Amino acid sequence: MAIIHPFRGWLPKTDHVDEVACVPYDVISTEEAAEMAEGKPNSFLHVIRPEIDLPDGTPYNDDSVYEKGAENLKNLLDSELYLQDERHAIYLYQLESDGHTQTGVFTCASVEDYDKDVILKHELTRPDKEDDRTKHILTQSAHAEPVMLTFKDTNDIAFHIEKITLTVPPIIEHEGEGGVTHRIWKTFSTVDFVEGFAAIKNFYIADGHHRCKSASRVAEILRHQSGNHPGESEFDYFPVVLFPMDQMRILPYNRVLKNLSDEAFARLKNEFGMTQSALKAPDQKGWISLYCKGEWWNIKLPEPKDKNIVSKLDVARLQNGILNPVFRIENPRTDANISFVGGIRGTDELEKVVDKGDYELAISMFPTSIEELIEVSDQGELMPPKSTWFEPKIKSGLIVHTF
Repeated sequence: MAIIHPFRGWLPKTDHVDEVACVPYDVISTEEAAEMAEGKPNSFLHVIRPEIDLPDGTPYNDDSVYEKGAENLKNLLDSELYLQDERHAIYLYQLESDGHTQTGVFTCASVEDYDKDVILKHELTRPDKEDDRTKHILTQSAHAEPVMLTFKDTNDIAFHIEKITLTVPPIIEHEGEGGVTHRIWKTFSTVDFVEGFAAIKNFYIADGHHRCKSASRVAEILRHQSGNHPGESEFDYFPVVLFPMDQMRILPYNRVLKNLSDEAFARLKNEFGMTQSALKAPDQKGWISLYCKGEWWNIKLPEPKDKNIVSKLDVARLQNGILNPVFRIENPRTDANISFVGGIRGTDELEKVVDKGDYELAISMFPTSIEELIEVSDQGELMPPKSTWFEPKIKSGLIVHTF
């Protein structure tokens, strides 16, 4: 049984949506955030990337960064730009891009469900990123950005979503980057959704593992301070958008390597059968496309030695069959020779960074499927790092949860 919790969201007034809405904190660097926020004093980037308002070189985890984020959020919510709903509501969030549409339920999930594995994970979290998000949430007394979850849809939930989206206009419609349209509806009739999701066994984290873990840590800290029991306080819940899994779109998470030695290049050709190809992205599971020396190549990935679900993933076959034995990359999280490029940037970006000399080899992947993600999560396993890139992304600043 999964719990959802309607809440009193803070939403920007219609005529201010475009000036506050921004991309999530974890898809851009500090430098990119500063550039995007230039001349936009009301951008929500000042809340989720507050280091852009401090002197250059200020560490991202300096106390002044968290204090500035809290100050910026308070100023926004106290301004004429935002209003908080007077009653608890359920929100619907629709993303439309390139003929693809997905509509989810924007609500709060339960920290206790996360702690008890009703909300299932598929990635490890890093303590430093946990610490960072935990401090932001505590200092702001808010969950400024939602987590993207997915679930196995039911006719009941689909009916309640369509009953709203097909009969009333959205309260927010925003044209975002990349031609993505963001629409939001609101309803104060929440019982149908609460009861509908109570029949769902599990939620699955798609994007936002660190925000989930940080919400759990915040709740534990504040429960200890207040003496309250789980579920009694608003901090026991964190904002999520629940998308049906058959609507989710996963793009590949590509790899780039700084160094490609002559020996490694020869091994790729002689041992792994790398051949030249016009194919810039693999068209089936089990293959990769590579760009180096001004040419595209392809390779069939080595078969896994183990037959468990994780070993069969393309990202694992690449890591265990090529990156480790050929390039001595044992831990892709920490190895300086490898970086990652989200699939939304396309293969042109892979060619660009190699042709500029920033990297010597680019690897174009076939995307992990939503079915693979669910199977890994159901079995209590973890995916290799950077296995999935969900697109389109949820905008930040459209609905804020305070406690």
